Amino acid sequence: MTTPRASRTYDIVLFGATGFTGRLVAEYLLTSYGVRGDLKWALGGRNREKLANVRAELCAIDPRAAELAILVADASDRASLDPVVRDTRVLCTTVGPYAIYGRETVAACVDAGTDYSDITGETPFIRDMIDAHHERAKQTGARIVHCCGFDSIPSDLGTLMLQERARELGTRCSEVKYFAGESKGGMSGGTIASMLNLAEAASRDRSVARTLADPYALGGSGPDGADQRGVRYDADVGRWTAPFLMAAINTRIVRRSNALLEHAYGQDFRYSEAMSFSSGARGWAMAAGLTAGLAGFLGLAMLAPTRKLVLSKVLPSPGEGPSKEKRESGFFVTRLVGTLADGRGKLHGLVKGEQDPGYGETAKMLGESAVCLAKDEIGKSGGILTTASCMGMRLVERLRRAGMTFEVSCP
Repeated sequence: MTTPRASRTYDIVLFGATGFTGRLVAEYLLTSYGVRGDLKWALGGRNREKLANVRAELCAIDPRAAELAILVADASDRASLDPVVRDTRVLCTTVGPYAIYGRETVAACVDAGTDYSDITGETPFIRDMIDAHHERAKQTGARIVHCCGFDSIPSDLGTLMLQERARELGTRCSEVKYFAGESKGGMSGGTIASMLNLAEAASRDRSVARTLADPYALGGSGPDGADQRGVRYDADVGRWTAPFLMAAINTRIVRRSNALLEHAYGQDFRYSEAMSFSSGARGWAMAAGLTAGLAGFLGLAMLAPTRKLVLSKVLPSPGEGPSKEKRESGFFVTRLVGTLADGRGKLHGLVKGEQDPGYGETAKMLGESAVCLAKDEIGKSGGILTTASCMGMRLVERLRRAGMTFEVSCP
C-alpha cells in the first residue's frame, strides 16, 4: 500500500545526515530553504544521538533548525525504513557505498511510490537496481534518480543543455565530447570507499568487471567503445587530454538518458569524456603524468594487499573531508563540444561550479535534485531514471539560480 503524496508529512527526508556529505546537504537545505517555508524536510539516519548533534550544529547557523524532525532508520533494516519512506515525497540519501547500503533503501522507496535521489557512482549497483526495480517503479510512480552529484550532473545536464540548444536550431548533436578542466578540491572519503568496494567486487566477480567495461551497461546501444585510455590532443578543444576516472560512470549515465528519452540524441549518438590540459609541452606532460598516476592508482586498487592497507592510509576515510574554507575556495570548469548533425558546425558548452566539486557543489546538486523532485511539476512517471530524463532543464534552471554556470555558445 502506498500513501498519497499529498498527504505525506515531509517533502524530503535527508537520510545519512550524520555523514560528512550529509551534513553539508543539511546545511545547504537550511541556508537555502529554511525550516518554516514551503519545503518541509527532516533529518534521517540510524543513530538518534548523532542526528541530534547534527541538528544542534545546524542551530548555530539558524536557531529554527531545532524544529527539524529526527527520523531513525537503518539502511539494512527494511522494517525501520518502510515507515520513513512512506511519510515523505523524496528520500535523499548519502549513505554509501550504495552497493552495500543502498539496496533495501531503493526497494523500500519503489514499493512506497517514494521518489529517491543519491550520489552513487557505482555502475554495477545501478544496473542491479534497473534489473530489480525499473518495471515496478513505473507501476508505483517512484522516480529513482541516481548520480545527482558531481557524478554525473555536469555530464548529463551539460549534454542535455547542448541537445536542447541544437533542437532550437532544428537539429541535434550527433556527438558530444566532455572535457573536465581546471578544478580545485578533493575526492570524498565516501567516494574512495565506493571505488575500493567496486575494485574488490570486480576482482572476485567477472560479471562485475564485464559491467564496468560495457559502454552501454546502463542501457541503450550505439557506436561508442571503450573510454579513453591514453594521452591525446583534441583539436575541438585545443588541448591535450588524458583519461578521466569518472568517465566510467558518467558516460553510461548519458547513454542511459538517451535511451530513456527515446533516443532523442539519435541512434548513432556518440559521447566521450576526458581530462583536459593546456595545448603546449607542459599540457602534454601533465596529461602523461595523470595517465600514469591513474594507472598506478587502479593497479593498487585491484590488488587485495594494497587496496585497504595502502590506499586507506593515503586517502581520506568515509566521514572525512576538507574544511569550510577549503571547500569554498574550490571550483571546477567543464567544457563540452557538440557536433551538429546537419553539418552547421559545433556548439560549445560550459558548466562551472563555484565550490569544491566533491563536497560543496555536490551538496548543492543533490539538494536541488531532491527539491526539484519534491516541488516541481516535471511530469515524468516512475522508473530508474537519470537527471536529464527525469528533471531535465527544470533542474538546470534550479542550479543556475543556485550559482552554477550552464552556458552554450552557438556556431
